[in-house]
Amino acid sequence: MLIKLDPLHPEESKIRFIAECLNDDGVVIYPTDTVYGIGCHIHKPKAIEKVCRIKGIRVEKANFSFIFYDLSHLSDFTKPTDNSIYKIMRKALPGPFTFILHASSEIPKIFRSRKKTIGIRVPDNIICREIVKEVGSPLMNTSLHNEEDEITEYLNDPEQIHEKYHKLVDIVIDGGYGNLTASTVVDCSSGQVNIIRQGLGIIEGY
Repeated sequence: MLIKLDPLHPEESKIRFIAECLNDDGVVIYPTDTVYGIGCHIHKPKAIEKVCRIKGIRVEKANFSFIFYDLSHLSDFTKPTDNSIYKIMRKALPGPFTFILHASSEIPKIFRSRKKTIGIRVPDNIICREIVKEVGSPLMNTSLHNEEDEITEYLNDPEQIHEKYHKLVDIVIDGGYGNLTASTVVDCSSGQVNIIRQGLGIIEGY
């Protein structure tokens, strides 16, 4: 199913419909402030496993991130964060960054890797943030890109995305053309700022 949303003023009824789908084990492709993402409710193991099958990866080896509406529930899923790191996140988010932090014991068991870390995203995109708000829980997020195949390019045309994935997911959201550059990944698990992938976001100045 392809659902078109106004990128600046997404229709509330459509947001509710998408949230209901996610709350019912659905898998959705949606725009972010970087590339289009694919994701599901973090507490729906069947949906998580479906995303992994689509991506061709195993859950325990996947580099998933969580999409939050804002940072107000950060402490529910991460261990206490150094104040200097939190200040950087407050300035950078919403924005095209993924911050790697130590996960708390409250994250779903399926995500607990040996590293005990999770990626935090608060995209500067109204559509995906309003979906998270309506769902009432963070979304598990990953890009459509196959990380193990560096030749594969990101798809940014929602019509092409729908053509390729419509039989694999429940909903593809058309929120306009996406970006072709992924988020900047910032590892803060050591208490220091360590950029492990330079993407769209520029951390300098924070």
